[in-house]
Amino acid sequence: MEENNKNHAVLSARNVHTTFHTHGRSVQAVRGVSFHVEHKEILAVVGESGSGKSVLMKSIMGLMPDNAEVVADEIRFQEQELSTMTPEQLRKIRGKEIAMVFQDPMTALNPLRTIGYHLVEVLKRHRKMNGKEAQKEAIEVLKQVGISSPEKRLMQYPHEFSGGMRQRALIAMALCCKPKLLIADEPTTALDVTIQAQILELLKKIQEENGMSVVLITHDLGVVASLSHRICVMYGGLIMEEGLTDEIFYAPKHPYTKALLRAIPRPQSGSRERLESIPGMAPSLASPPPGCPFAERCKFACETCNQGIPQYRVYSDTQRAMCIFSDEELSAMEKEVQ
Repeated sequence: MEENNKNHAVLSARNVHTTFHTHGRSVQAVRGVSFHVEHKEILAVVGESGSGKSVLMKSIMGLMPDNAEVVADEIRFQEQELSTMTPEQLRKIRGKEIAMVFQDPMTALNPLRTIGYHLVEVLKRHRKMNGKEAQKEAIEVLKQVGISSPEKRLMQYPHEFSGGMRQRALIAMALCCKPKLLIADEPTTALDVTIQAQILELLKKIQEENGMSVVLITHDLGVVASLSHRICVMYGGLIMEEGLTDEIFYAPKHPYTKALLRAIPRPQSGSRERLESIPGMAPSLASPPPGCPFAERCKFACETCNQGIPQYRVYSDTQRAMCIFSDEELSAMEKEVQ
């Protein structure tokens, strides 16, 4: 499926492994992930905390610490192979062509510098603007992300902004260089529901206006329902299932995806259904299980599930799931359980 879509991809990655070497042990955070992002597409990468979502994207960006080892058969952005680039070559692409909005807006912004300083520095470095030009462009970018009185806001410090405004400022920084690909890492974390909706609507609006591709990292499937075009569901350092948003929500194939969906409230359905939690804990990636990482928590798991990582079952040109059971077999087992 990845091969079929490679020609249309702004980013394609094949067999990415990321391992942290720390305190005499190795933590396999990403364990052989392949995915692609198409032009003008919003791809959501969803999974519980510790599933490898953020590590995968930071590996793509070359933002890993010194104790991390990233190995991949391919990490290709447009026509450029990122995995063989030097740190200096990667720095020229980061921010300018690929930008990232980080998870915590308070720690991502320097509290001793004004909002204007953050924006102007990016514009000077990547677009070679002088101070006056950068100042003018910074005001325009703040307007684009919906911050009122941008001339005044440029002179303020991060602590003078609310959480939602800080997140908008981070998005503005990412947009300064008109990137081809924007990676948003949990952009709605710690924001109230109303502000969450505003930030997501802003991302969608900007994506459509600028014609860029977006990767949205989140632990909340409900957040991406009306925003993304495709979804990758990660668990235990692997992609458990991938498909169009409608396929994931209305025809999920993997037990983990189905369990995540059962944990989301659906007020529009009109029925009073009890939400189900997923029992157990995510596996330790310092000693990952030899088989399916979800087997220990899966009510359909059998002995074969623990004997090796399953191959993907391909259900369509856009949907695949890493499970030894077919959709028909899982449906039959679900009926038995009920």
